[in-house]
Order: sequence, then structure tokens, then C-alpha cells
Amino acid sequence: MTAAARSAPDRLLSVLAAFDHGHPALSLSGISRRAGLPLTTAHRLVGVLTAWGALERDADGLYHVGLRLWELAALAPRGLALRQIALPYLEDLYEATHENVQLAVRDGSEVVYIEWLSGRSAVGVHIRVGARWPLHATGVGLALLAHETPGFQQDYCAGTLAAFTPYTITDPGRLRRSLAEVRRTGAAVSSRQVTDDALSVAAPVRGAAGQVVAAVSVVVPQADAQVPALVPAVRLAARGISRALGWQPERTGQPV
Repeated sequence: MTAAARSAPDRLLSVLAAFDHGHPALSLSGISRRAGLPLTTAHRLVGVLTAWGALERDADGLYHVGLRLWELAALAPRGLALRQIALPYLEDLYEATHENVQLAVRDGSEVVYIEWLSGRSAVGVHIRVGARWPLHATGVGLALLAHETPGFQQDYCAGTLAAFTPYTITDPGRLRRSLAEVRRTGAAVSSRQVTDDALSVAAPVRGAAGQVVAAVSVVVPQADAQVPALVPAVRLAARGISRALGWQPERTGQPV
């Protein structure tokens, strides 16, 4: 579709979509190129967004995402609001392990991290707030995918399962078995799927109606991971967040 054929909202959103973690600051020409818009159109739209506060321009003439968008994002129930409720439990999990602790939600076929606590000596991970990874390649992703509808799981398993290490799950049958194990145990264990030196243990977080709305995990060095000790700690954190969100297991009969 040509730029001229795109609707005004599409063109406006394409300007915002030009920014990502790899491109947090862009020149006007960079925005034009990444958004697929003529320079004059990009200039007009960037001006509108800057005036409103969605974009900000620094002293070097580069544009960044503005605080106005952060203010709006803070209203998202699966974003900052969830993070604020979960943070005390994430901090408790961190104090118990002194390892990377993460909170994530599902967005389509990807997991999006909305909080991350890390210690100085914790294993290095390719994760930051706002980062996205395919569901099958992470502990939190497996915990979320395991509690999706059978139809969603079937479609996901039928798609391309990207590999990041030799240990990433890329076989649909193996993935289905892994998801069944997550549902049986209440926890997901992902070993060396994103990096070959890390293991994560994750558990689902439920909302008031019992639906899985997020997942919490701890990431540790794979070489000395004590999975039997980590599973109860992660499940306890997930249960605490779930109860803070209004979930009452005695009413729903659903285990965390």
C-alpha cells in the first residue's frame, strides 16, 4: 500500500511505530524512512505529535517518544497498574533468590516484559522492560501459552517456532507436551532457550475471575539451577500477586 493510500490514522501510527528499542532516537529523515512516508508528510505528522507531547525533540534535533505517551501507558491495566500491584511480591521473590525477577504479559504471539528486577551478580539476560520474545522461547511465555485456549495453542504450534539456541523448542509435539506439563505442575521451566547459560522458572498470575493475565519468573544460571527450590518460591509470588488482583482460589477451584 502506498503512503498516499494509507489512512490518516495509519500514517500517524506509523510515525510512532518507527520507534523501538533499537531506534529510541530518530531524525526526521529516519522517521520518514522507517515509517515509509514522504519527508513532507513525516514532517507534518511529527509536528502534530510533538505539539501534543507524544514526541519530544532534543538539542541535537533527534526525536524521542514523549512523556505524554508514558502518561497514557500508565493507565493500561496490564502495564503500570499491574506492575504496581505486583512489585512488592516481585521484590520478595528477588530477596529470596537475588536473581533476575520478571513480570510479563501476552501480546498476540509474543510476551512483553513490564517489570524486571536484577542483581549485580545475576546471570545476564537479553531482557528489559518493554522487550518482546516469542511465547515458546521463555518461561513466562510458556506459562502464558499453557493457559490459552486450545485453538490459540493449536494455531501457535502450527506456526514458525523460531530458534535462538540449539535448545529452543522448535518441535510442535514437544511444545504441546511442555504446555501440558506446565498445566500439570503449575510452573514452567525454560532451560537455555534464549541464551545457553540461563534457566527460568515461571508461574501464571490470575485475575479476579481466575483467568491468567500475566506470568512471573526468576532467571538463574543454568549450571547451578536449583529448580525444586525455585518452583515453590515463584508459585508463591504468583499466588500473592493473583490474590492482590482479587483472585480467590477457594471460589474458582483453580490452582496457581
